[in-house]
Amino acid sequence: MFCLFPSILNVRVDTKASAAGWYFDNAYTRLPDRLFTRVQPVPVRAPKLVVVNHSLAESLGLSLGAVDEGILASMLAGNQLPPGAEPLAQAYAGHQFGHFAMLGDGRAVLLGEQRAPDGRLYDIQLKGSGPTPYSRQGDGRAALAPMLREYLISEAVHALGIATARSLAVVSTGEAVLRNRVLPGAVLTRVAASHVRIGTFEYASASSDPALLRALADFAIARHYPELTTTDKPYRRFLQAVIERQARLVAAWMQVGFVHGVLNTDNVTVSGETLDYGPCAFMDRYDPETVFSSIDRHGRYAYGNQPAIMQWNLARFAETLLPLLHKEPSRAGAMAAEDVQHFAVVYEDSWLTGMRRKLGLLNAEDSDAELVQSLLAWMHRHGADYSHTLRRLAEDDWAGQPLGLKPDVQAWHTAWQARLSRSPQVLENALASMRSVNPAVIPRNHCVEAALGAADEGDLAAFHRLLAVLTKPFNVRPEDAAFCQPPPPDAPAVITFCGT
Repeated sequence: MFCLFPSILNVRVDTKASAAGWYFDNAYTRLPDRLFTRVQPVPVRAPKLVVVNHSLAESLGLSLGAVDEGILASMLAGNQLPPGAEPLAQAYAGHQFGHFAMLGDGRAVLLGEQRAPDGRLYDIQLKGSGPTPYSRQGDGRAALAPMLREYLISEAVHALGIATARSLAVVSTGEAVLRNRVLPGAVLTRVAASHVRIGTFEYASASSDPALLRALADFAIARHYPELTTTDKPYRRFLQAVIERQARLVAAWMQVGFVHGVLNTDNVTVSGETLDYGPCAFMDRYDPETVFSSIDRHGRYAYGNQPAIMQWNLARFAETLLPLLHKEPSRAGAMAAEDVQHFAVVYEDSWLTGMRRKLGLLNAEDSDAELVQSLLAWMHRHGADYSHTLRRLAEDDWAGQPLGLKPDVQAWHTAWQARLSRSPQVLENALASMRSVNPAVIPRNHCVEAALGAADEGDLAAFHRLLAVLTKPFNVRPEDAAFCQPPPPDAPAVITFCGT
C-alpha cells in the first residue's frame, strides 16, 4: 500500500547535509512490505532548531554542528531528507487500555537506521512529521510542549541509567496545531534501538501469515538478541529474553517512582527500552495508586499496577509467538505460560536488588523485603515524598526531618541502622553508595510544567536550566537546590496528556 500526499513533492535530499555523517542501513525496508508504508514527511512552513542533543549525535557518529543551522533545522523537521534515508511509517497493532486495535505510525516517520561507530543500528524517527495512512483522521502533527516533555524526561531517564529511547532534537515548525487550544507546532527526532513493539507482533499475528510472523521474529532476534540465532530454540529464547528485559525495566521504573502512564502493548518494545513519553511523570508523594494520565480514569496504569500490567502485555506477546514455539498448540501454550509466569521471579529479584542498593545494603538477608515494604508502608501512611526521603537517608539527614519524629518512622530507622551494621562496609561508604543511586533531582512535575509553559510563550531559559540539572541527577549544585525540593503542599495535582 502506498500513500502520497500532495505536499510531500517538495521534500528533497540536500547533499550539503552529508557532512553530518549520516550512514543509513534501512534494514526495516527489507522486511515484508505489509509491515510498513513508504511515505515522506510533510514539509513545514518555517523550521527552527529549539534544542539539539550533540552528545547523543556524537555517539551516533553524527557531527550536527558541521551542518548549517538552517539546513539542519529543515532536515530534522522533514523538509529535506538526510542522504540515504528511506522514510516509512510502521504498521502495528496494540491493546490500548485492554482493547485490541489495528494501529500504525499516525504521526511519525522512520527515516532509517543509523549505523553508529560501534556497529549498532539505531532508528532515527521524526515524530510530528505529518499524516500517514495510519493517522485515523489525525493531523499527524505535534505541539511544542509535549515534544519538549519527551526530550526532557527521556534524557532524565537515560541519566538515571534506565534503558530508553532518546531525543536527538526538537524543531519548531512555524505552524500552529489545534488541541484543546491553539499551540505552537514542533517535530521531535527520536532515537531508539528499534521501534519494534509487542504491537508489531500482534499486527503480524493478526495477519494469519506464518511467514510474516517468522520474518519479523528473525529480524528482531538478529537486531536485539543476535546471540540467540545459533541456539536450538531461538523463538522461545527470544520470548524469555524479552520477558527478562521488560521485568528489569519495570523494576527500574518502580525504584525511581516513574509512572509511564500509557502502558499499552504498542508502547512496549522488544528491545526493552522505555518508549513514548506522553502522559508520564514522576511520583512525588508515595502512593501506589498514583495516576497522571488524563485518560486513565480507572487507574489501569497507576504506579503500583505497572508490574502486573507489563506481565499482562507480555502474555499478549507470548500469544503471538505460539506458532513459532511448538507445532503442537497445547505444548506451545504450556511453554508460553511457564515463561510469562517467570516474569514475577525476575521482577521481584531485580526490584529487591535495586532497593537494597538504594538502602545501602550490599549483602542479602531474608528479612530485606520486609524492611523495604515497611519503609514504603510508612511513606504511604504519612504522605512522604518518595525520592526526597530516600535521598535524605543517603545524606544521613534524618534527625531534622519532620517524619523522623513519628514513632513508626523512628522504629524503622533503628531497624535500618541495625541492618546496615551487618552490611560488609562502613556506614560512610554505604551512604556514598546510596548517593550514587538515589537521585537528588528528578523531573518534578511543577518544575516541568513551569518550564514547558514558559517554552510555549517563547522563553526556553527554564527548560535549558532544568535539562542541565536533570542530566546530572546524583550531583546537584547548591544554586540548583530548588529543583530537588518536593512541590509545595498547595501545588495543584498534575494531569498529563498524550499530545494528540
